[in-house]
Amino acid sequence: MFVELRKLPGVDRLLQEPAVQNLIQIYGRELVVEGLRHALDTARDQIRRGASCPPAEEIMIQAEGYLRALARPTLRPVINASGVIIHTNLGRAPLSEETRMAMLDAARGYTNLEYDLEAGQRGSRYVHAEQLLCRLTGAEAALVVNNNAGAVLLILTALAQGREVIISRSQLIEIGGGFRIPDVMRQSGAHLVEVGTTNRTHLHDYEEAIGPETAALMRAHHSNFRIIGFTAEVPLEDLVALAGEHGLLVFDDLGSGTLLDTAAFGLAHEPTMQESVAVGADIVSCSGDKLLGGPQAGIILGRAKLIAHLRRHPLTRALRVDKTTLAGLQATLLHYLKGEAVDKIPVWQMIASRPDTLKQRAERWAQALSQTGVRAMVTEGRSTVGGGSLPGETLPTWLVALGVDSPDALAARLRAGEPPVIARIEDDRLCLDPRTVFEEEEETLLRAVQAAL
Repeated sequence: MFVELRKLPGVDRLLQEPAVQNLIQIYGRELVVEGLRHALDTARDQIRRGASCPPAEEIMIQAEGYLRALARPTLRPVINASGVIIHTNLGRAPLSEETRMAMLDAARGYTNLEYDLEAGQRGSRYVHAEQLLCRLTGAEAALVVNNNAGAVLLILTALAQGREVIISRSQLIEIGGGFRIPDVMRQSGAHLVEVGTTNRTHLHDYEEAIGPETAALMRAHHSNFRIIGFTAEVPLEDLVALAGEHGLLVFDDLGSGTLLDTAAFGLAHEPTMQESVAVGADIVSCSGDKLLGGPQAGIILGRAKLIAHLRRHPLTRALRVDKTTLAGLQATLLHYLKGEAVDKIPVWQMIASRPDTLKQRAERWAQALSQTGVRAMVTEGRSTVGGGSLPGETLPTWLVALGVDSPDALAARLRAGEPPVIARIEDDRLCLDPRTVFEEEEETLLRAVQAAL
């Protein structure tokens, strides 16, 4: 063992090797020294367990592998073959080409983020998406913050702190990451007043709960679950009428938020942003990166006086968005203004994908993969909208189902590939859903699957 240990080259000697000099050009001397020491420590451990001294070339290869892993970003692009369109764990809505370019342009140099070009003086970042949001929804004013959770916190803090907010028990929701309506109310300083039961709430429940400390009536959309059977909920227009009689605000938390009618695509109707505004909700909030199909943002719509109050609140600065988000949101909203959202925004492209087109793509994949000797079958399946939108609603699709001994092991190899591929397992088969795979990703996907097989 000692003889083999003495054969190990020193770091100084390895640093003179041309291959290591190339690594220094890429990673810098300090990191390369760290990589060589790591490789040498590994070799020493192997020798102590009875192995022979590895050649210098192998040590340098191990050092290069260490450096490559160290320098590889932890946030990486993946191919989503799971069939979940708005996949929260995979970054929610993918962005249109125009949206990506707008964000890149904003990031590349200076912008008029807070500069009034006409007046030649300081302006406000909050005006940039407001006009488009108001035009598309009919709202008097709008405000953009970093996400919908922040929007809810800001609204409750600024408009109901120290006072009561009445909400149905059936709407005390929890979304991903443990975000709960009761918790955010407590954090805001608003006092939660629950009315009704888990499955049934009536207008008189709200009316009986109204008191001198009541500030608002709140509706929280069931973003990620459904209540079926013997149920009853109060329509938003009835809450608006009741609030008007008592001089109260109505806050409608739409959760996902959409500008298009999902029923037109064979799905259940999701309340739209413009519907809430038209019915008369004083303040409305939703996400920018779900059904809207844009970057992460919290969108607040409402009466001009209330939005102005929110803008002045200290919490707004802590929740503000940057120039790239505003640029991306504007570009996404322009798709709706031009009537091209279904053609340009990936979320709506995927939702609108025709089953016959998906079947053709699945058959093409299955034919290519069958050449590797694996049993690749085309079978009917269902895709999910996801992202806390349209709970229980699915779309018909066609899957490529791979019959392998261990679907879990194959899924793990796909996740470990470059780029990682995210699939799903159904009926003890690994399944690939073309609905959520961009056509330009197909060749890369097939190569990754073939390599993993």
